[in-house]
Amino acid sequence: MTANTLLATRAAERLTARQRLAVAVLLTANFTLAVDFSVLNVALPHIGRDLGFTTANLQWIVTAFALCAAGFTLFFGRVADLFGRKRLFILGIILLGASSLVAGLAVEPVLLLSARVGQGLATAMVTPAALSLLTTMFAEGPARARILGLSGALMAAGFTTGAALGGVLAGLVSWRWAFFINVVVALFVLATAPFVLTDTPTQRRPRLDTPGAVTVTLALVALVFGITTAGETGWANPLAWGAILAALVLFAVFLRIESTVAEPLVAPALLKRRNIAWGNFAGLLAFATETSLVFPLTLYLQETLGFNAVTAGLIFAWLGIGTVLGGLIAPKVIGKTNSKTAIVIGFIVQGSATLPLAFVTDHQAWVIPLLAVTFIGGVANLVAIVGYTVASTTGVPAEQQGLATGLITMSQQVGITLGTPVMSAIVTAFAASTLLPGLQAAIGINAIICLVSAIVVALFLRLPAAAKTAA
Repeated sequence: MTANTLLATRAAERLTARQRLAVAVLLTANFTLAVDFSVLNVALPHIGRDLGFTTANLQWIVTAFALCAAGFTLFFGRVADLFGRKRLFILGIILLGASSLVAGLAVEPVLLLSARVGQGLATAMVTPAALSLLTTMFAEGPARARILGLSGALMAAGFTTGAALGGVLAGLVSWRWAFFINVVVALFVLATAPFVLTDTPTQRRPRLDTPGAVTVTLALVALVFGITTAGETGWANPLAWGAILAALVLFAVFLRIESTVAEPLVAPALLKRRNIAWGNFAGLLAFATETSLVFPLTLYLQETLGFNAVTAGLIFAWLGIGTVLGGLIAPKVIGKTNSKTAIVIGFIVQGSATLPLAFVTDHQAWVIPLLAVTFIGGVANLVAIVGYTVASTTGVPAEQQGLATGLITMSQQVGITLGTPVMSAIVTAFAASTLLPGLQAAIGINAIICLVSAIVVALFLRLPAAAKTAA
């Protein structure tokens, strides 16, 4: 590459003021939605007391959101391609602001649960639309990798920030502010987005694959319901396994539909691309392992070491800083190698950093090494997450970017939903007279999953030929 070509490339990568504002709007929305996944976890007992939820029904505050956020994301990812990403993004933000306002003002359970359904649908609309707006704003290469790195960092940091923020708001102000903050963000986005976001119109609008959309949505809802039910009541519950089996049957029906309709929701050829199929597999496990690690670590810090919720929240904030740093480092790793190698490196370092925590004791001196290895693991996890995001959108034409980012979003949300119930079941199965053996087992298995994932990705993920040499 000549000096003039290099200078021209760097000039083309510089963002205009409008592009910078557009990126800020999209990343702010994604960060807020990531916070929503975890912000209520600590506040649930406060909400239950204020609104009259029974203990058994408290989990529906989280489940109602997760069902819609994960269940409808693939559908809305395709809708973004067909009817406009900018339009869907703005409609989703309107729904997010309205449902958050209703949730913050709710005085009884049904109203709050209805608002949580609205928030989940808004998440399913906004997240793939925002991500596809980002991927179509930048051509494949370093600029896109940097933006996706920052997006991934903020998404992961949002989850850990939500866990800390929820406890602080519930303890010092009110849980209602967990919703009112969304209203403020929605107003900012709505005041800015229409003027700074641009969308590339499609040349033609194919028919929406309604049978496929209905089937895959029901399959995802059943899968998330089964997973969350297992997490709440145990994996022996027949309702949990019944829902998971129903999901598998519906996924099989969906794949059959997609192979027969003229204009499928998910083109089979897209799923046959190994960078997309195995990239999303890697993403699901990357989100499942790191977000679920919060569960045994929360129990360890509070139940075993005796720290309060605020101290535990500050420790998770340190993990969040690591994820932000990982998002900034990831594009450099991808630039020097490629997205597949970044995923493999990320999983190996994350698993290696997590493994020592399988040997924690009840001595508070473990806090120092815990801070160090969780920070390293957070950095590595984001390298894997950005790697899978880049890999799963590489070689995808612009008219299918909404679908590709819908698959990415689905992997994220199913991963977040799947991880914690699995960790909870492991803790319960291995706990003896004390909780510590169960926590050690859960953390150890989490680390092993990371290391095995690195091997699987190294063996099966294949990048398009052009992407291998792009670095």
